[in-house]
Amino acid sequence: MNILIVDDQANILRTTSYALRSMGHVTHTAENSRQAIRLLEEEPIDALFLDVMLGSENGLEVLSDLRAREFQQPVIVFTAQASIESAVEAMRRGAYDYIQKPFIPEEIKQKLARLEGERQVLNRVRNLEGQVAESHPTLQLESEEPIVRRAFETAFRAAPSEATILVLGPSGTGKTVLARSIHERSRRKDQAFVTINCPSLSRELLESELFGHVKGAFTGAMKDTWGKVAAADGGTLFLDEIGELPLEIQPKLLRLLQDREYERLGDTKTRKADIRLIAATNRDLAAEVGAGRFREDLFYRLKVITIEMPALADRPSDLVGLAENYLRFFAKTKGQPRLKFSRPALEAITHYPWPGNLRELRNVIERAVIMCRGDEIVPEDLPGEFHENRDTAIRPGYLVSIQDLENEHIRRILAKAPSLERAASILGIDTATLYRKRKRMGLL
Repeated sequence: MNILIVDDQANILRTTSYALRSMGHVTHTAENSRQAIRLLEEEPIDALFLDVMLGSENGLEVLSDLRAREFQQPVIVFTAQASIESAVEAMRRGAYDYIQKPFIPEEIKQKLARLEGERQVLNRVRNLEGQVAESHPTLQLESEEPIVRRAFETAFRAAPSEATILVLGPSGTGKTVLARSIHERSRRKDQAFVTINCPSLSRELLESELFGHVKGAFTGAMKDTWGKVAAADGGTLFLDEIGELPLEIQPKLLRLLQDREYERLGDTKTRKADIRLIAATNRDLAAEVGAGRFREDLFYRLKVITIEMPALADRPSDLVGLAENYLRFFAKTKGQPRLKFSRPALEAITHYPWPGNLRELRNVIERAVIMCRGDEIVPEDLPGEFHENRDTAIRPGYLVSIQDLENEHIRRILAKAPSLERAASILGIDTATLYRKRKRMGLL
């Protein structure tokens, strides 16, 4: 952790800093409240040690002032006055804990161990809250498709490592959920999982969102802000749609990956960040490099481990299982856990091309559960696009064989063409071939 020690005695600052650094923490020191506030504004401080007798200042008054300024870091109070009254007063004013001078390093270690444990629980809760906020059923991490099994196997073998991971695939294929699953299987699972969507902001705002900014760095920067990199320190940073990251920001991300260093926007001080990066994109980054829109060095730095998430149309063996998984999830939220698909509805689902992939499947099933009036989902509960051309369940892009698609196309041409000769001409075959195909199809 980044720990600030506030004490007016130089020997206390020195010995406490030494003890904390030996435990693996980063320390900052201040001799008075003015220095402490400046450091709190400039550094991502995680916790404070604060002396009650702070020279001419009252440490408890300083604590109250910090809370009034909305500094919410936990504060452990030092005091040489061992009294229940002062301990109670410190806790009443918002202190996290209390330690008596003179102290030994083991006492500090015990206090911080408890604090670190609580921070891990808090990060875990925040991660779970993030998953709930997404309102997303659990992604099935098993598959009947070899290409998907290979993707999951690669992801979970790489998860315990510190390697940067690049997840490729069309929009809506579950890249974000897979990234979170990788985080949950890593040694950083008790730390933060922080997401940023690269296309969602302008270049300047995206840079500020990533790295933070100091007051006055740009119009509207009214106060210092810590970015997502600082928030992800010790955990995982997930950059969604990194293919749309502006060229001006790419060198800064490359530096973060290579040296673990960055600066806030408008700041000159170099800072360190211990993060694990997972990135995702639906773009062909190699093509983006060739077009000059993506740095080649960043591209190769990102693709240490590459995982490709296939489109839903390439997962025909998984489609029914995925649909039923979504159905169980949304049926439970509606209070109808026995809700099921009718056979016609399931046929419509399996014959649809799903251009929006898992995201579209999720939305369609959620809508169907809401619209359903009985114990079965029927085709009428599905959106309008499922009812187009209801004379046939086969259209280009559906999960059907080329033979079935050809048969359907021939039927349609025969229905519209004025003669067999004209139909054969449109199809690009001779009439004898058309005759044989009609016979095979049972149309003679």
